[in-house]
Amino acid sequence: MTSGAPKKPKGPPGNRPGKKPAPRTGWRGLFGGPSFFGNLATTILIFLLLMSGYSLVMNTIKPSNEIPLSTVAADVALGKVSSISVSGDSLEVVYADKTEKTSRKDPSTGLPETLATYGVTPAELAKVAITIQGQSGFEFWLLTLGPILIPILFIAFLFWFLSRQVKGAGMQAFTFGQSKARITDPADVNQRVTFADVAGAREAKEELLEIVDFLKSPKKFLDIGARIPKGIILMGAPGTGKTLLARAVAGEAGVPFFSISGSEFVEMFVGVGASRVRDLFQMAKKAAPAIIFVDEIDAVGRVRGTGVGGGNDEREQTLNQILVEMDGFEPTEKVVVMAATNRPDVLDPALLRPGRFDRRVTIDLPDRRDREDILKIHARAKPLGPDVALSVIAERTPGFSGAELYSLMNEAAILAARENRKEVTQYDLIRSIEKVMLGPERKSHLLSKKEKELTAYHEAGHALVSSILPNADPVHKISIISRGRAAGYTLKLPFEDRKMQSKKQFLDDIAATLGGYVAEEMLFDDVTTGPSNDLMVITALAREMVTRYGMSDVLGPIAFGERQLGNEPYSEQVAAQIDAEVARIISDAKARAKSVLIEHRSALDAIAKELVEKETIERADFEKLLIANGITPKKQDEEGIVIAPLIDSATGSDVI
Repeated sequence: MTSGAPKKPKGPPGNRPGKKPAPRTGWRGLFGGPSFFGNLATTILIFLLLMSGYSLVMNTIKPSNEIPLSTVAADVALGKVSSISVSGDSLEVVYADKTEKTSRKDPSTGLPETLATYGVTPAELAKVAITIQGQSGFEFWLLTLGPILIPILFIAFLFWFLSRQVKGAGMQAFTFGQSKARITDPADVNQRVTFADVAGAREAKEELLEIVDFLKSPKKFLDIGARIPKGIILMGAPGTGKTLLARAVAGEAGVPFFSISGSEFVEMFVGVGASRVRDLFQMAKKAAPAIIFVDEIDAVGRVRGTGVGGGNDEREQTLNQILVEMDGFEPTEKVVVMAATNRPDVLDPALLRPGRFDRRVTIDLPDRRDREDILKIHARAKPLGPDVALSVIAERTPGFSGAELYSLMNEAAILAARENRKEVTQYDLIRSIEKVMLGPERKSHLLSKKEKELTAYHEAGHALVSSILPNADPVHKISIISRGRAAGYTLKLPFEDRKMQSKKQFLDDIAATLGGYVAEEMLFDDVTTGPSNDLMVITALAREMVTRYGMSDVLGPIAFGERQLGNEPYSEQVAAQIDAEVARIISDAKARAKSVLIEHRSALDAIAKELVEKETIERADFEKLLIANGITPKKQDEEGIVIAPLIDSATGSDVI
């Protein structure tokens, strides 16, 4: 069970390049490892099978019209044979009735002598026309030298095969330290990306336009004594379009784009990463003007001195080489280094100092207008129905990144294709929002009558508390249809995008998230495993309020570092105070949620009953239920202020 939009996972996204296998050494590396011997054995086996098959076929298959030589002699004596053609040891016998037969004789003896031994007289043989066909020189030499040449050629093929394997292994050893960067040619129209393909991030694009202008015409900058930043680091949450923006800069400037991931520098062997860095910068300088883009630079750019190998491990040597290369640029160099990360806090200070990554461009999650523009770009190749309103979809997707919006449009197209329709409708897009946020519907996950009722009260508790507390987000949809790992969900979305969260909003969100837990406890005098995810979310949020945001009245405005093994920024006594404060915040929120549910028990029962019957309640129907039970739904006035019922913090009852 879940309430509202799930928390975005922190940290770098998945799908990174995996760790490369260690290169083979010794005899296995020289001959290509076990695959070399496997190929060699396969070649020999195939050759032997072919030779055996050829011999078997030649020995077993005989012409169907071949007759013994004694029969030929008897037929010649009887006068049945009209002509005989001799070719080596083969005989072609033509009878008087025009039938043709074949036979064989001793190759060292002539035909008359052979037939004479069978009793054929010279007079009888004189009646037969005998023709001798001479053997060609090619055929003679082939038959003579073939048994000698074939084994020699086979041995020569084996030597060629072995030398090819050894050469490949040697070349691999020589190219091991070369850069594995992917190069995008500016003339490749299919892979070219421009700023027209990137929606939103207006400030970031304005910052990067200077880089484009420098790469196109550096003279005007150099003439006035200006030096363009050598490095630009793009910072932002996963999926916000950092890599896409870097490619757009290269596309706008029309320069080669060298792209590589930070993890592709590091190998098991010392010096390989540094060698690849040198090779990458040499390639870019030869192709200048050019752009080098290092994705997920935090893989090699973390703070030095914390690795297992001290200052000599491979990652730190790679970072040192990057620092040296970026510091070694001449003022006239036309190579710009761009990097992307979603963990700027872990990067080494030497990497971020002026003269290396001079400019830091922060890419935020798109706002409502940017989301609508991004949806329009992703909808270019998709036929949309007349009822599609992308502005509505943009309003219902706060907190979505560009990658999630792409996934939304793609899922909507898949739903339409699955139902054999030619256009994407608004209903497809609405369903795709929930699929991207929570996962697909689990229609096979059937609940028992008791579980269905319990889930209905759980989600009704979330929705009711969120609708009553003034700083909680309004409810857009409630459902007890399973999605992903949740048995049900309450979709809460703010009226407008927020850049900051207040303490009151956090406290109301915690109380609304506890609404399901409290409803189960009140109605069934028991709790289940359903609210487990809710408890994890509110515990983490309460701890961040105390340790990161300074929202504790007891501990005050102090930010406490994360407590880890070997890194303990505060004492055990302070840790106990933090735990007690987290418990107090959650306990107070639970009391507020319980007070709301007791005060509005009739509304809770009505919402749960409606859920059991219909399984899903949309916003309009939910607001009708609230009004029917004397609760004013939250609305937004012309200035964007949320109007909600005020709650007395002491009694939990409505003030107005």
